[in-house]
Amino acid sequence: MILSALVVKIKLSGFFTKHFQMTLSSEILAEARCVACGCTDTTQFHLAFQKPEMQVLRCQNCDFVFVPPFYRKQISYLNYKGQDVLEQVRKGNNWLKIQSQKVKFGIIQKYMPSGKLFDLGCGWGHFLLTAKELGYDIYGVEISKHLFEYCTKDLNLPVEDRNLFDMDETKQFDVLTMWDVLEHIDDADKFVEKCSKLVRKGGYMFIQVPQIDSFLAKKYKEKWKMMSLDHVNYFSPKTLGTLLERYGFRLVESKSSIDLKIFLMYYILPWLRKKKTNAIENQPVAISSAERQAYFNQLTHRPMWQLKIMSFGHHFLYKLLSLLKIGEEMIVVAERK
Repeated sequence: MILSALVVKIKLSGFFTKHFQMTLSSEILAEARCVACGCTDTTQFHLAFQKPEMQVLRCQNCDFVFVPPFYRKQISYLNYKGQDVLEQVRKGNNWLKIQSQKVKFGIIQKYMPSGKLFDLGCGWGHFLLTAKELGYDIYGVEISKHLFEYCTKDLNLPVEDRNLFDMDETKQFDVLTMWDVLEHIDDADKFVEKCSKLVRKGGYMFIQVPQIDSFLAKKYKEKWKMMSLDHVNYFSPKTLGTLLERYGFRLVESKSSIDLKIFLMYYILPWLRKKKTNAIENQPVAISSAERQAYFNQLTHRPMWQLKIMSFGHHFLYKLLSLLKIGEEMIVVAERK
């Protein structure tokens, strides 16, 4: 009886695997490849998640999860955040943002307490500003128009609007950081290969990305907030380690991470809006990036004694959640061999 049930289960598993593969058209599979292990055999790519706007694939060869290029052709990051978001960021409190960035340096300084630091994809620049305050020799690049403007004009940071692949490889760094960047990159393998030529031997790369096998990813599955067309790569420690090893890096450490600011803006704010408007439970609430930033700004414009308590609470909660592996992102530390 047990043996018969097992045979049926295996047959059903095979049927569904075949069915899922048949739902992937040749158009969707065109140009699809695994950037983690390098597999280009499309028969190894099976459906992992189904969303209204896209199908997310899994490489059976290494377990890497990704969005095929078919869905990504209309995405551009040149104007990733608009003028309205820029104006809200300018109204924010940089002191609190710098304090929150110091959590990352609790990890970085264990391996490289000083030296030349290159931040790839600087965003709004608060990480690089913190690095400057801590004595690192800093440099960064950012291709999004308004983010670049804020980094250079508002924060006066040495940031260039430059393509990574145009960088001079004789320029070597002790530390290269990528915070929430690699998930956006279609050719992540070529990207990491280029990075390997900019990090000196014995130097380190620190990467933060959404983690596909994290607590929140497993809980929400295809409804996970991080799973969107903006993100092409969904790494686990294993698959990111596979990619890094291919280009001369040794995975040193991987730890759970959660951006509490993002949690406030993308989980707490929608929940509050639903409560206020009595929206249907499973119906999404439309909130713009500028509105999310304005909501966060409300928390930062408080007396300094309250901000210091908030900063202490942020550090404590971040470390506790990381220790308990409750998060949706991971920070990976890799040494250049």
